[in-house]
Amino acid sequence: MAGEPIEGQILLLTAAKASITPTQLPDLVDVAQKRLAADRERYRREYERLYEGDGLEAFAVETGHWAALGAELGMSDSERSAVERAHEEQLLRIGRRTDREDEFETALEIREPVLIGSDG
Repeated sequence: MAGEPIEGQILLLTAAKASITPTQLPDLVDVAQKRLAADRERYRREYERLYEGDGLEAFAVETGHWAALGAELGMSDSERSAVERAHEEQLLRIGRRTDREDEFETALEIREPVLIGSDG
């Protein structure tokens, strides 16, 4: 997996801003992806899907979602923050590519992003 669905450049930039090494972050993203993918259908039922394409689905979830998920996965605050930031930066990059950046930024003012790699 190597950090998918987050692009390598996003992983490098996010790791540089966090207290996480560039080699740690892809593994942390992979751990989160395994958990998120297991609940893919629940995300589809319960949350707004902001985007689907490029091998991923992006959802807007409630504030605090990443804190709970990080605790469940045994991540430190800095590890959880780095993974959450990677998801946010990837969504914003998609927004720039699709001319939806303003829409995504507005959504992120009150919600958190979750990106799940496509299952096929």
